[in-house]
Order: sequence, then structure tokens, then C-alpha cells
Amino acid sequence: MNPKVDDRVPVLIVGGSLVGLSAALFLGRLGVRHLLVEKHADTSRHPRGRGNNVRTMELYRVAGIEAAIREAASVLAPNHGILQAPSLTGEEQEWLFREIDPGGRLARFSPSSWCLCSQNDLEPVLRHAARDLGADIRFGTELLSFEQDDEGVTALLRSRETGEERTVRAQYLVAADGPRSPARTALGIGQTGKGELFHNVSITFRAKRLAEAVGDRHFIACYLTNPEADGALLPVDNREEWVFHAPWHPEHGEPLEAFTDERCARHIRAAVGMPELDVEVTGRAPWHAAERVAEGYSSGRVFLAGDSAHEMSPTGAFGSNTGIQDAHNLAWKLAAVLCGWAGPGLLDTYGQERRPVARVTSERASARSAEHSHPGYAVVPGVGRQAGVLAVALGYRYPQGAVTGTDPQGAVVPEAFESAGEPGSRAPHQWLLRAGVRLSTLDLYEQTMVLLTGSAGTAWQEGARRAADRLAVPLEAFRIGPDGEDDLAPEPGEDFAALHGIGPDGALLVRPDGFVAWRAQGPVEDPAGEVERALREVLSL
Repeated sequence: MNPKVDDRVPVLIVGGSLVGLSAALFLGRLGVRHLLVEKHADTSRHPRGRGNNVRTMELYRVAGIEAAIREAASVLAPNHGILQAPSLTGEEQEWLFREIDPGGRLARFSPSSWCLCSQNDLEPVLRHAARDLGADIRFGTELLSFEQDDEGVTALLRSRETGEERTVRAQYLVAADGPRSPARTALGIGQTGKGELFHNVSITFRAKRLAEAVGDRHFIACYLTNPEADGALLPVDNREEWVFHAPWHPEHGEPLEAFTDERCARHIRAAVGMPELDVEVTGRAPWHAAERVAEGYSSGRVFLAGDSAHEMSPTGAFGSNTGIQDAHNLAWKLAAVLCGWAGPGLLDTYGQERRPVARVTSERASARSAEHSHPGYAVVPGVGRQAGVLAVALGYRYPQGAVTGTDPQGAVVPEAFESAGEPGSRAPHQWLLRAGVRLSTLDLYEQTMVLLTGSAGTAWQEGARRAADRLAVPLEAFRIGPDGEDDLAPEPGEDFAALHGIGPDGALLVRPDGFVAWRAQGPVEDPAGEVERALREVLSL
């Protein structure tokens, strides 16, 4: 006998932290109805996970919430760089890096920039935006169990406040339920990687006089290296609210209870070099740094995203950003399949694309922790300074997946960042003018497939529209050039075709997530047929 179904939704999201809420936002933007459940009663109250890289901010820009996030993060806007010192009061200190974007060079490549916004400030912005788009978000609700069949997933939920149980039927389930993911465990999906790296206790505290010692060194974090009291200091408001990450060694039998208020305050005073500092401990939370990647990103109609799919060392904030980008990759594919303009095989490309990115990025994150001598993490011999951080954040590639014309053996993360419009890479940013209004090429990508062509690409534009009509695929086609009859114009002195690796009569097909799916560098005899073949291959039609 089939159980009574209380709710039916296309997508059920389990987990209401950064990744789950981002998935809700992205699905809402695409018009996909969904339900999100989170076992905790509210969003995070602990200031953590603050580094949002440029790619993540591009995604939030297109989703319409970049300005709201920067407003929520305004108190930390002046903070830059990672400082390392034996104490705050001594003369010896070293900037591991001083500026995230020295000289403002990133503006050549992106309309966005990095943003320092703590998880407790970012999550409410995401929740508000998702709900404005119609998301059904239920905090204080946990997933008890789920079963799946060929048609969908049946999940049993329970309110932690009332104990009421409800059965939800969804076509797909997105498990963004954290590193100990019950969903991943239920699916029997294993993990690979180095495992646990180190452990810290994150201590929130008030200390009004600490700002005097910090002075004008508005850092993102300061690694304090006193061998008797090392740790990482992070500002919350640059005035009296702070976070301190203290090394913790449960592997040696050290209990969490050993971190009393008195011990924490004493450790912080010694670390910063202010023996008389008045420290008021306001909270503590343990966290574990690990390097693990799931052996598979899906099973049937259930998909892993964020920490359920991968764990990374926190240095560089690669983990949260990779998870948010997981959600973005999956959202457009779910929307395309649910709306009928892609075949179910498109969903298989989610793991094909995202798992290699997580594997390489997690290795880079561990190496960066060693490079920075993160408190609690032993330096690995032979690990030097890591180059190519922008390549990890913005230049990762999809050699295999919903792409065609790539080298399947190509590097997932190149040694240096390049942006040349190659299939499998993020489409380049370029400022354009539309009826006198300035916009980025990245602003064109979200709802549909997009074909871009140079000023001599009329045949491509017309052929793409015919191919899309035949396949019932939503597609926009833009001709870009300086001619007044072109749809969009690059700014004076800029060459759209050259930046995107095509001639004036070439074309490229861009996915809703802004990645190049296919490219033709010049004209062909049958443009409609070429675009149709590309669409069929990319969308599993």
C-alpha cells in the first residue's frame, strides 16, 4: 500500500545552509517549484565561511542579489589580506598576501569581485531572495528517510518543534545536508581523499581594546604563531566582535569540554600578546578540516551538493564556493529536464563536471593550508607557495560533460587563468552596450541557451533560431559588433570575436550557467544543422 502523500514538488532540497539556500535561489530564478527543509531552527548564527570568490559573486550578480550581499557585508569591506605574526604587539609580522586583487586587474576579467560576507550574514539574504521567488522553506524540519523509484523520490519529514510527520513526493532530491550527509550514507556512496587534516574550535568573543592593537591592519585573518598559543584571529566588526580559531586535538583524547571560557580567554590573550586584555567569550563551535570527495555525485534521482559531496580545508574558502557552484550547475540542468527541453542524460553530466573540479580544488585547498601554516595543520615538506589561485576560482574547466569539441583529457584547472572562449570553459566577460545601457556578456546567461556571433554571423543567428525551434529548446541569439544593426555592441576599441576565439563569422553556444558548450570559429555550409547537432549532444536530446 502506497503511503499517503502530503506534498508534491518537482525538487526537494535537504539542507538550508549556503549551498541549499543557493540551490533554492537558482531554481527559483528558473521557475522551478521546490521545497527546502533544514533541521536547524534558523540560519547560522556563527560567523564563519566568509570568503565568497569572484565566480560565486558573478552567479549572485546574475541572480540579482549581489548588491544586497555587499550591503550585508559592508562592515568588512575595508578588510584585505592574510597577516602572519607571533603576536599583534610585536614588530615581527608578514603579509602572506596584502590585497586580494592588487591593482584592480580582475576588472579585466569579471564584472564582479571577491566579497567578504560571513555565513551568518549571507544566509538570511539568500533565504529572503529565495522566498521572494516563491520558495517553500521550512526550518526546524528534518529528513527521516527516503525511497526512490523510476518516477521520483518519496521522503518522510518531521517537524522538530511539533513532531508532526509529513510525506513528500518529489521528482528529484538535492542533498545539501553537510559533511556527515545522512543522504549520502543512505545511498551507500563512499569517499576518497586524505581524510581528516586538522581540528579547530571557533571561539566568538568581545574585546573592546583589541582594535587598538590591530590598528589600521584591517586583515581578513591573522595567523598568530606563538608556539604556546597559536591560532587564527578574524574580525567580525573591526571594533569589539572577533573570532579566534584555536587548534584542537581530539585525536590525542582532548575533549571539547576542555575549552572552558577561562582557557579560551587565556589562550587568546597569549596569542595576541595582550596579557591584560578583557575577553568575554560569547560562543564556541568545533570544526573539522578534511579532504574528501564523494565517489559519485548522484544515485538515481538523488544528487549530492556542497559538503555532502566534498570536504576541503578552509584556507581560501574553496569549499563553500565550490558547493555554491555545484548548486548552480545542477539547477539549470534540473530545470531543463523538468521543463522538457533536455533529456534525462543531461543530469548525468552533473557529476561528470563537478566531481573532477572538487577533486582538484580540494587538493589545492590542502596545499594552501600548508603554505599558510594554518594553525593546527602540520606543514607538508616540499609544499611551496601556490600560484594560480584565480585559475582555481575562475578558470576551472569541464573537459567532459554537457559540452562538445573539448579535449576529454584536458586539465580541469589550468596552471594559469585563461579566458578565450574555449568549449568547457567559463565564457569570457566583456562589457557591451544595448541601446546605450552597459551590461556584461555574463548578464546574458541564465534562463536559456545563448548563441553569440560576430557582426558577420547573420547566418549563424538565423540557423540557431531554426534549430532551436525544431528541438523546442529556448535559445536567444545575439549578433555582436559595432554596426548599428547589430543586437549588441562592444565598447569602443574592444573586439568581441577575438576575445571569444572566433572570427567575425564564427559562433559560440553558451549554457545557462555561462559555460561555453560548443564553438565554431568560422562559417559552415549548414549552420542550422551544426547548431542542432550541438544542442542534441549537449542537452542529451
